Amino acid sequence: MKDITLEDILNPIFWTDGYKMCHKDQYPVGMEWIYETWTPRQSRVDGIDHVIFYGLQGVLHELNQSFKEHFFNQPIGAIEKKYKELVYEVFKSSNMEFAQNYDTTHLRELHELGYLPLKIKALPEGTFTPIGVPMFTIENTRPEFFWLPGYLESQLSSYIWSAMTSATMADKYKRMLLKYAKITDDEDKVFVQAGDFSMRGMSSPESSIRTAGGHLLSFGVSSSVNARSYLMKYYEADTDVVMYAPSTEHSVMCSYGEDEYNAYKQLITKIYPSGNVSIVSDTYDLWNVVDEVLPRLKKEINDRNGKIIIRPDSGDPVKILCGDKEAANETVRKGIVERLYEEFGGRVNEKGFKVLNPKIGVIYGDSITPERTLDICEKLMNKGLATTNVNLGIGSYTYQYRTRDTFGFALKGTAEIQNGQFKMIQKRPATDSGNFKKSNRGMVAVVKEDGQLKCIDGLSPDTEKEVKNNLLKDVYVDGKILTRYKFGELRAKIKEESQKIYEHDRK
Repeated sequence: MKDITLEDILNPIFWTDGYKMCHKDQYPVGMEWIYETWTPRQSRVDGIDHVIFYGLQGVLHELNQSFKEHFFNQPIGAIEKKYKELVYEVFKSSNMEFAQNYDTTHLRELHELGYLPLKIKALPEGTFTPIGVPMFTIENTRPEFFWLPGYLESQLSSYIWSAMTSATMADKYKRMLLKYAKITDDEDKVFVQAGDFSMRGMSSPESSIRTAGGHLLSFGVSSSVNARSYLMKYYEADTDVVMYAPSTEHSVMCSYGEDEYNAYKQLITKIYPSGNVSIVSDTYDLWNVVDEVLPRLKKEINDRNGKIIIRPDSGDPVKILCGDKEAANETVRKGIVERLYEEFGGRVNEKGFKVLNPKIGVIYGDSITPERTLDICEKLMNKGLATTNVNLGIGSYTYQYRTRDTFGFALKGTAEIQNGQFKMIQKRPATDSGNFKKSNRGMVAVVKEDGQLKCIDGLSPDTEKEVKNNLLKDVYVDGKILTRYKFGELRAKIKEESQKIYEHDRK
């Protein structure tokens, strides 16, 4: 297989788990239809009992484009040849008969069809979905392609779990920051208080774009540049969907040597004489910057039309921002926010909390977690400082430090038609502690009762049609995407739903 091309790598027909290649032959004779449900089965995050349904629309566009360019538009003979070679190489050591006699007729039939013969029904995107309630279903629309829903499971799962998980985690941060902003300052500042800094720590550029989209449903700042194009293309986002400010990195600061005064002066008077700029400030000695460099540049900072944002980037964020009571150095004991207020002043707002001079600010973007965010907010509030004085960069320590199992996502078969006969199927492992791996049974519907989403399973094709107000609607049929969610609308919807949870939690 030395003649592998880029098309072979990008062809989505190869984007699957190895055992999926075998499954078309394993089902009983006469299989015509398979129906599967995508469900968050548990929460491993304290305080979260729902998941935000987000990302399917973008994934469907990606899926269609990928199959069009790299499967349907490629010569089927070459695809079959590579597929058989791949099967042979992968399975020859374990099952030579299977490896040698693999049949690719099903791929040729799909290629001749020219589209994915699937129906997907889904909740409206932006829905806060309780654990255990299906978000979407997938089924084949032609009997000869019964194998396709299961075959695409691995690909769909890898596409979508991180977008939903990130959207849910971002909402958790937002509600946490709102709680303290309401007490200490202006809630409107929260929209730009947390930025997405995750790209370099994500598993791929593609996953970073989806993560950024989930983050931007709750906040306005992301450093993942291409997320803007993705959201504009697939979600009709406005052009201002992503906001960011010029920022330095350590290599820039190192290029000036240890003369940090000269570096800062050059940045704030020559390179960026106006506007906001974030300067990484612990390349050498953060506390020297705070105590020596910034005071020498106070006039220049105050005279600028814009904000200088100080960015610590290592150490314990709670202690650096809020102070370390055990430290011998007075500035370290007070923390950077209190020292900046002492040096540059500010005001006491109507709620009685100190707000930094608008010419100076601070952001911390290393190893931020929900627990540390809570600690930072508590400590700032207890010191009489508005929690909005601090901006946070939420990176891969939050968004990549999660898995598909964070919310137990799974796509499982729950109904079949064999030889014209419908039957319900269900996974229910006797060894499953907690019973969370038990799947739905039969076809499903999702309805709202007393303000809560509820799953109805055990349905057949006839009884599923009889369910009134089923929230699962057709979003994809035979290669056509039937819905169009706009990013701005999703933002507004999530803001409204999140506010309800926020108000409930306050009671």
